[in-house]
Amino acid sequence: MIGYNDIYEVLRKEKYSESLQMLPKNFLQDVSEYIVEQKVQGNRDEDLFADSVSKAKKQLENSVSIFKELILRRKKKLLNLVFVAAETGIMKRDYENMLSFEREVFDKFIKAFEEGDKELAKALNGKKEIELDVKKMVMFNEKVEQFVDMTGNLVGPFNAGDLANLDSKVSEILVQGGKAKYVDEN
Repeated sequence: MIGYNDIYEVLRKEKYSESLQMLPKNFLQDVSEYIVEQKVQGNRDEDLFADSVSKAKKQLENSVSIFKELILRRKKKLLNLVFVAAETGIMKRDYENMLSFEREVFDKFIKAFEEGDKELAKALNGKKEIELDVKKMVMFNEKVEQFVDMTGNLVGPFNAGDLANLDSKVSEILVQGGKAKYVDEN
């Protein structure tokens, strides 16, 4: 069974090491059991155990705080490993010290970076047009109330005959709906 001091020691090792630390086998399960046990002890309302109950509650709070800090430090290290692996192609550093869910996250990030690099290479080689924020001038055929555009900004309201330079996707929706027409087209 794991205890408060064990969790603190794991955090201390993680804090003062550059690499991901190997966690004890069944660490997450042991921490979960410890937290449940501390909650049970903290929920006792007997006066005989008042000091032990308050101590258990404080240890529970501290244990959760320490565990959260441990996971945060591991996430930061994991992101750094993803960056190094994406740039150098070397992925095995600290891989064996990752928890199973950390490995899954790591692999997903690596795949996402690789796909992003492929798209960037395509764009740089002229195989794919880089989409720019294209605006189109429209004239409104009818009154249009205020609405939210593709970026989440409020646009409008507009009256019939008003001109507006809007995102091309928004302009297309308005023209297809018959609410506006393109100014630069006949």
